[in-house]
Amino acid sequence: MADAQVAGGMPARSASAYEQIDSRPLTGHQKSIIGLVIAGNIAEFFDMFLIGFVVALLSDAWRLTGIEAGVILACSGLGTVIGAIMWGRLADAYGRKRAFLWCVVCFVLFTMLSVVLPDRAWVLLAVLRVGVGIGVGGLNITSIPYVQEFVPTRHRGLLAGLASVFIPLGLLLGSIGQSVVGNHWRVLLALGAIPVLLLLWLRQVPESPRYYQSQGRDDKARESLAWAMEIPVDQVGALPHVDTETRSHYSVLFARHLGSLIIVALGTFCFVLGGAAIQSWGQTLLKDAFGFPTRTVAYLFMGISVADCIGRFGSAWLADHVGRRLTMFGFGIIGAAACFAAAFYHPTGIVFAIEVTLIMTFADGVFGIINAFGAEQFPNAVRSTGIGLGYGIGATAKIISPFLMGLLVGGDAISQNIDISVITTAFVFFGICLIVGSVTYLFARETRGKGLESL
Repeated sequence: MADAQVAGGMPARSASAYEQIDSRPLTGHQKSIIGLVIAGNIAEFFDMFLIGFVVALLSDAWRLTGIEAGVILACSGLGTVIGAIMWGRLADAYGRKRAFLWCVVCFVLFTMLSVVLPDRAWVLLAVLRVGVGIGVGGLNITSIPYVQEFVPTRHRGLLAGLASVFIPLGLLLGSIGQSVVGNHWRVLLALGAIPVLLLLWLRQVPESPRYYQSQGRDDKARESLAWAMEIPVDQVGALPHVDTETRSHYSVLFARHLGSLIIVALGTFCFVLGGAAIQSWGQTLLKDAFGFPTRTVAYLFMGISVADCIGRFGSAWLADHVGRRLTMFGFGIIGAAACFAAAFYHPTGIVFAIEVTLIMTFADGVFGIINAFGAEQFPNAVRSTGIGLGYGIGATAKIISPFLMGLLVGGDAISQNIDISVITTAFVFFGICLIVGSVTYLFARETRGKGLESL
């Protein structure tokens, strides 16, 4: 690549590889990476959200008690925790692409095993949901650094956030599947095998250049960057020096980045808590507490999922314009206000559905940026490990939240006995947690406009 000329006739320094990416428009190959992770996250959470609709059906078919339903839903959350921690570490050790592949295989395999379970085998279903959750939890964590390490700094918040922005479309697809399939829960679960097609797309994209650099493989990193920018390898600029920390991920993480880890873990826990309860129990509350027919519940959740997508896109976009911390604080406070409204004023099912929509738009909408922001709190060599462990600890809320709701609902058959007063207790607690989460992220390092190598 020829050196540019500056005033006085002296040659300017050639742009580095990542400065080249920052100065160029997105190529078709970069868009392919973004599209892959968007499709992957939609598909995995379609699989994950299906269980909420399935449990709503099984509450009648299997005569599930509140505690049994809560255990099934909580096991999905348990798998997410395990998956985020496990795959985050493996993505740093063996590559983002390879981890992405095995996450897809994991959640598709355990979903298909669930389809052939005998009736009333709710314990086996709960165990298999752990396996599904392991795949789901890992894919979201590995896909965000994958995108971040290919895209320009100025749009990194939005482009990495897109991996999470469209996740609620999985809920929308689950709602559509429910409305089409009706009460056939096995058919509904079988739809979770569709994401296996992602493996064909994954074959067309390379490994992350920053992962290659962390392994001392600069030649492969240059090939990935050339692919991303659609230029010959010999036109790729200089690569920055990378300190290799791959043999001591956890020691480095705890010694140098403990504060960031605590912020990500606590903040994630607080924001996950309310959203997990609504995603897993919302359908059952609307059907059995407010008396909506199953098909109507599906239609209501179609609208809720669209509102959630809008909220997530808004948080991802705002994060690049007003900053990550301010965006997350504002969304969290509005979500908390909607929780308190739902807790103390839910005279009809329609009013409650509107309040749930607002909660999901803001409290869950913050997930358009929360994991991308969390990943930016850690340097390249421990990025997946850091966000994986932080998110994994925080995602324990996915276990606590649905199980807590199950305990509040009680031990009788939930299709016959839901005391609507549980909404007040639960949603006050969710609102308080959102306030705590909003304040927690004010202590995070603002990363808007900063290159990954400077973090």
